[in-house]
Amino acid sequence: MELNSIKPAEGAKHYKRRVGRGIGSGLGKTAGRGHKGQKSRAGGYHKVGFEGGQMPMHRRLPKRGFKSHLLQFNAEVTLSMLDALQLDSVDLLSLKQEKLVGQLVKVAKVINTGAITRAIKINGLGVTAGAKAAIEAAGGSVA
Repeated sequence: MELNSIKPAEGAKHYKRRVGRGIGSGLGKTAGRGHKGQKSRAGGYHKVGFEGGQMPMHRRLPKRGFKSHLLQFNAEVTLSMLDALQLDSVDLLSLKQEKLVGQLVKVAKVINTGAITRAIKINGLGVTAGAKAAIEAAGGSVA
């Protein structure tokens, strides 16, 4: 292979469609837009979701559910995450330093997912009933 003999793969390159360039091109006169109407004109088109005056789908369907904007300030920590930490005492600041929760988090809660095998002291975190039982069974404490 030489630099002067390199070519793109067959079918990889094709000519750009040039519309409105005479009858012989096959896309002359109306340039593939058909005759008259809103879609044939420059700049004229409907809004996204517009259904010709009929009540649009996004307004026909009922509103449902909601996502709290406060969720970004809450976080969950599992027992297996705590077990992986090499700390004896855990609080919100230590979780942020270990990057287990985001920097914006104000409230963290320990949930009963996974297992814990060593004693850990929990300070200032929410703890579910099942997680509390598991922590205390491993010799830890919740404050």
